[in-house]
Amino acid sequence: MSPRFSFLKTKFAALYAGTFLSLIYFCVDWSMQTTFRGMSFWELYPSNALLALLLMLPYMLSRKVWVQGLAIGVADCVLIANLMYRRTYFTPIPPESYLMAGNLGDFTASVVDSLYWFDFGFLILLAATTWLAAKLPREATRHLWRNYLISLAALSILVAAALISYGGFEKRMRKLSSSCYYNTTPVQIYTPVGYLVYTAMETEDELTPEVTARVNSWLEEKALLRPYVGLPDSVAPRENLVVILLESFEGWLPENEIDGKPITPYINSLLKDSSTFYAPRVLSQVSTGRSIDGQLLIFTGLLPRLHTIYSTKHPDNFYPTLNKALREKYGTKSYIFTCDRPITWNQQAVSPAFGYDAMYSRDAWELDDMIGKPAKLSDQSFFRQSVSLVKDSSIWPAGEPRLLTFVSYSGHNPFILPEEKRDPGFNLHAMGFNKRFADYTTMAHYTDAQLHIIIDYLKSRPDYDRTLVVITGDHEGLAYYRDEIVAADTLGLVPDKQFVPLIILNSPVPGRVDEVVGQYDIYPTLLGMLGLDNYRWKGLGQTMLAPVAGFAVSSYTKEVVGDTIGVSPALRDNIFNARRVSDDIINFDMLRGRFE
Repeated sequence: MSPRFSFLKTKFAALYAGTFLSLIYFCVDWSMQTTFRGMSFWELYPSNALLALLLMLPYMLSRKVWVQGLAIGVADCVLIANLMYRRTYFTPIPPESYLMAGNLGDFTASVVDSLYWFDFGFLILLAATTWLAAKLPREATRHLWRNYLISLAALSILVAAALISYGGFEKRMRKLSSSCYYNTTPVQIYTPVGYLVYTAMETEDELTPEVTARVNSWLEEKALLRPYVGLPDSVAPRENLVVILLESFEGWLPENEIDGKPITPYINSLLKDSSTFYAPRVLSQVSTGRSIDGQLLIFTGLLPRLHTIYSTKHPDNFYPTLNKALREKYGTKSYIFTCDRPITWNQQAVSPAFGYDAMYSRDAWELDDMIGKPAKLSDQSFFRQSVSLVKDSSIWPAGEPRLLTFVSYSGHNPFILPEEKRDPGFNLHAMGFNKRFADYTTMAHYTDAQLHIIIDYLKSRPDYDRTLVVITGDHEGLAYYRDEIVAADTLGLVPDKQFVPLIILNSPVPGRVDEVVGQYDIYPTLLGMLGLDNYRWKGLGQTMLAPVAGFAVSSYTKEVVGDTIGVSPALRDNIFNARRVSDDIINFDMLRGRFE
């Protein structure tokens, strides 16, 4: 037997093959939830071979199978974590999120629920690799390090040559990431490590005159193509703002029935009010920050960053917000109410950055009625206690302008509502529907039934006629279940796109917008309804008080959703390019000084 063939039957060869196959298995698993396009790029294979060789360092240093087995196990955990994160947040794990392990306490159930049967293949591969390596003889030590380093250099040169041919690593990654067809493939082609390196490089750019000119040019073009429109002079604006963010609440829920029973009977009754403004197809544009991204979109009119979470990476930025605009005009104080801990999504830093005067979080409530995994305050108890706090304190004296934000929780994945809290007249589980559809819709039905607690209180106030009440979903809710549910027999209720509803009560300009709009369009719409025309920052979106473009762009896939027929190329490009402009604005804190 030749020495070369003998080497293939050694511990090193078995361990290296197992490490490489784990990486390729990750690529296949990732493709199953995204696209297999990445597997057709030849660079994927040398890139992953290079990473596998680097991951062999523990064995090279220790020459012990169990040490390398442990290293493969740790790498597998990181790969599986990225797969699970992708299923919920639609991107690989951003660098900052590796440091936010504390959030897992709040989202453990969602994480476990996103584990897929195919993921257990990593365990099988690891067991087979370590078993085979333990049976095989150890390779000769002579020239092992020399051959290892030569192989490392050869693979590095091959990958580098490919990148140079594309104009360099950053250019290549940027091109793939900005493509609607290939934006999910960089993490496969250049490995999760390459993705982390790219995101680090992307956020360390300097603010150049070219970037400033590009942003300024886009803003000027946006003002011409999508001019801001306020209220007619004859219409009085509202002075108070109450925003109710319903966790994971989707746009198809209102106005639909199952077996003759409405999913959201209370919201349906609100829609019949002659003073209600309604937009059922608001494209969810959140990114890796999910709930906290929803707040960014609604209160600042900015789009969230794609490869990082703004609340952890840029908490000290200057953010022009509805809070600050209301304070500037009316002297308004702002308060936010949430079931979460302050650390969740770094809400404790974002709230003062947005201009909130105080935040009432988990420790402010009596935990008397818990729902979900992990258990948190039910929407019923949260709404009841929040209203009691406002009533019994000096938070909102009658006649003084206020902004109140309520962030609900019960609708969080995995949508587990206790049997005793279910409406016996709305039993989807007994009707044989897809379980996830039944769980989600049952929870939405429950949340709808609790909304009256806040609305009844607001309507009882003497200043209700001056109060704008916004009910919307913070983001879509079905995540990677959507394809499964759309394919199931669910009466055709669930669309394949990710919409949330926008319901505005006591609107100075009631009406309905059935066209597709973006979540960032909510901000300029509220500016107008609140008479904040003089606030300099108008956001990146377009007010719904004027005719809308009829389409929006997804933050996840960069897909254009809606009808673009008859839309000018200039307008389409301006809306599509908002993503990059917002990234630059947040990355370089470009609104500081200009809108302070």
